[in-house]
Amino acid sequence: MATQQSTPPSPAVVIADPAPLGLAGFAMTTFVLSCFNANLLDAKLGAVVLPLALMYGGLAQLLAGMWEFRKGNTFGATAFSSFGAFWLAYYLLIKDVVPSIATDPDLHKALGLFLLAWAVFTAYMTVAALRVSGAVLAVFVSLTITFALLSAGQFGPSDSVTKVGGWLGLVTAVLAWYASFAGVTAYTFKRQVLPTWPAR
Repeated sequence: MATQQSTPPSPAVVIADPAPLGLAGFAMTTFVLSCFNANLLDAKLGAVVLPLALMYGGLAQLLAGMWEFRKGNTFGATAFSSFGAFWLAYYLLIKDVVPSIATDPDLHKALGLFLLAWAVFTAYMTVAALRVSGAVLAVFVSLTITFALLSAGQFGPSDSVTKVGGWLGLVTAVLAWYASFAGVTAYTFKRQVLPTWPAR
């Protein structure tokens, strides 16, 4: 009688860490938008952020989130997928929605609500980030305050509050770039080059 041969287990599929990509896409898009929020550049040129919002902050970050799902990282998957969707939504908001309701006197309240909702999401993700690393936590703390200030600036409306939010957005971008750089160099140098203060 023939014996049944067991099928050898399939080797585990190893994929690269998608976090540096997601952080970089978020950082660059946030940096460019924040330059306009901080009044460093003429607001009439603000449409330059839309290609980044669509392709890098949006699509690339969304893909990073999907790869985080593949790695089994619930935090990374939720964060990158959500903020990728944020930038895609921002693209549609500025390109299609805002022009269609630009004359409504309550437009600033609607934009404030949009930003407030993202502040709430970022705030509870900040709690979860306490168990990730100090570098990631710094990004989320800064981003939560940024969203809150930008929301308040719209509800006011107050250009000065929005400007402060823009400056804090620049800080957020630098922190995200740092975390991304730390991840990339850790891989290429095969050791931790920059500290990220992982949670214990």
